[in-house]
Amino acid sequence: MNTVKALLESIGKRPHHSVASNATVLDALRVMAEANVGAVMVMEDDRVVGIFTERDYARKGELQGRCAKDTPIREVMVQKMVTVTPETTVDQCMALMKQFHIRHLPVVENNQMVGLISLRDVMEAAIRSRESEIRGLENYILSSGFQG
Repeated sequence: MNTVKALLESIGKRPHHSVASNATVLDALRVMAEANVGAVMVMEDDRVVGIFTERDYARKGELQGRCAKDTPIREVMVQKMVTVTPETTVDQCMALMKQFHIRHLPVVENNQMVGLISLRDVMEAAIRSRESEIRGLENYILSSGFQG
């Protein structure tokens, strides 16, 4: 499993949690708390216009004098999202997350969001892949008769 498509298939269908673009930060925080997730998509009709994360709240909320119940989500969401496609590799996802210091990647296909993967999803997939490689190498070494 080295592509986002395989990763999405392995984790199964999960709902995409979202709020409308005219929602408040408090609305988004409630959705995130109820769903136990760290990010929500910000939607306008059927279109994704941004993403709002716990990190956005921590850095752009109360510390900057904003009140969650009065702040429109549009003021603090990230509009220019880094996205991936189903063909993107897990290693490429890790590199993007590291480069841009992000924990969530929307998966887009034909201009439609088809999933959302987290840093945890990517790390678990990478670990599984490495463990499989290690088992394969161990089996190869054992079957070769190598005596170290």
